[in-house]
Amino acid sequence: MVDPAPSLAPLAALLRDGETLISPLVREPAEGAAFGALAAAGPRAADAPDDYLLLVEAIREGYLLHYGTPRLIEAGDPDLRLLAGDFLYALGLERLAAHDDLAAVRELADLISLSAQMHAEGGDGEEAPGAKALWLAAATAVGTGASEAHQRAKAARRAGDAAATEMLVAAASEMAAGAGIRDVLARTSQAVGFAAEHLSDRG
Repeated sequence: MVDPAPSLAPLAALLRDGETLISPLVREPAEGAAFGALAAAGPRAADAPDDYLLLVEAIREGYLLHYGTPRLIEAGDPDLRLLAGDFLYALGLERLAAHDDLAAVRELADLISLSAQMHAEGGDGEEAPGAKALWLAAATAVGTGASEAHQRAKAARRAGDAAATEMLVAAASEMAAGAGIRDVLARTSQAVGFAAEHLSDRG
C-alpha cells in the first residue's frame, strides 16, 4: 500500500484566504501533495520543508489549470483557468525566490517551459509517462540539486529526443539515491501512477 501524501489543505487555505480573484473558486482537495512532498524530502529543502511542499504544489496546480484537471480551483471559464494558472506559477516562484534559491527557481522555470513545449507539440498529456517523468525529475532536483545527468535529460527533452523519458527517470533515481530519498521517490512514483518498473534497478 502506498503511504498517503501530505495534504494540499495548507495550499487551499492560503489561496482561499488571499482575497484574490480565485479565492471564491477554491475547493477542498481530495488528492495529496505527492510532488511537493518529494521536493520537501530533499536536503536542500531541510530548512523549510513545508514551504517547499507548498510552492511546488502551487506550480503543479498552475500546470493542471493550463493542461489538465485542477485539484483545488473550480474554474470553468478557459480564460479564467489560464489566469489562475499563471497566478499559481507566479506564487510558487515568488515564494521560492524569497528563499534566495535561484537554482530551484531555474529548475521550476525549466519545468514550466518544458511542460509548455510538450503540450504545444501535442505530445504527452498529464497522465503520460513523459510528463510524469519530467515532474518526478524536477521535484527531485529541487530537493537534492540538479545533477549533470539531469541537465542532459532536460536538454534531450527540449530537443524532442525519444530517450528523454528514460534519461529523466535515470537522473531522478541517481539524484534521489545520492540524497538518501530513494524510498520517497518510489512512493511518489506509485502515488502519481508512474509504473514501478520505470524505477526498478536504478540508483
